[in-house]
Amino acid sequence: MTKNPPSTLRRMLPGLLVSLALIGAIAYFVDFNEVYNALRAADFTLLAVVFGLGILWLLMRAVVWRTLLRERAPYGKVFLTIMEGYLLNNFLPFRLGEVGRAFLLSRKSDLKFGEILPTIIIERITDLAFSAAIFLAAIPFVVGAEGADSAAWAVGAAVILGLAAMFWLAHHRPWAQGVFTNISARLPFLARFADFFSALLDGLAVLTDPWLSARFLGWMTLNWGLAIVQYYLLSLAFFPQAQPVWGMFVLGAAAFGGAIPSLPGGVGTMEGAFGAALTLLSGDQSTALAVALSSRALNYTYSLTFGLYGISREGQTLSQLYADLTGGKVGAGNKE
Repeated sequence: MTKNPPSTLRRMLPGLLVSLALIGAIAYFVDFNEVYNALRAADFTLLAVVFGLGILWLLMRAVVWRTLLRERAPYGKVFLTIMEGYLLNNFLPFRLGEVGRAFLLSRKSDLKFGEILPTIIIERITDLAFSAAIFLAAIPFVVGAEGADSAAWAVGAAVILGLAAMFWLAHHRPWAQGVFTNISARLPFLARFADFFSALLDGLAVLTDPWLSARFLGWMTLNWGLAIVQYYLLSLAFFPQAQPVWGMFVLGAAAFGGAIPSLPGGVGTMEGAFGAALTLLSGDQSTALAVALSSRALNYTYSLTFGLYGISREGQTLSQLYADLTGGKVGAGNKE
């Protein structure tokens, strides 16, 4: 059964309020005429390079995920599924793109939903670890950012604990399965998650393969390195004085901003975090917002172009996918 509208609205309310508050603050403090002038004055040659690097980043991200999937799905399907997931995240609530790409890939490959979802969890936790490390590495070079290190260290510590827990569970799966069975016997409502928990433990088994883990971390390192270059060049297109460390600081801030509850696609929170980081670096909040809006436009261009192409190839629409993801069809099986 599809979730009723009042329930959906209640769940969306915290993110809606955060996004609206940040959008209101941006509208109050920023001169949009200066934002427009900054957009007109940008170095469009550099922006073209950034656009190309963004496509390369997405192609590499598909390699990252396919590595975690043990290359059991064709590259083309993995790439289009990632783009479909990004499209869902940009336009549907509750970050449905993460669950959505597990659901979509299960329908067009021999992999099951329960096998795919753990790889996305591993990927996202590792992303948080990289973003925390990059942000912390940049802070000493950014004047006035000293207050941000406490939050970054806290997030970094939580992420490290999460990574450690994943690796520990991967190497102690029988024990974890036994504990879950004993607890679910006392708390019967947990029994409904038994199949998912077993699939999650099976998915974590990829972390017990040293060569696979090394390849995954290697591709992930290259992927984040490319993102730093991309964010640096994007900043440089608007700020000729930009330094490579700007790319690190802004990338880390944008990643943390994307984790805050918000409207779909991080509307408001991404611009707030991105713009605040660049304002701290440059002192020019209007041009900083112009950079953030350019990043938003690039992300929408990628997801609309490749995501809509992938969905249309499968004869789907966003509304149909939303109904499937919220109506109990997730995890129902593989490709029909």
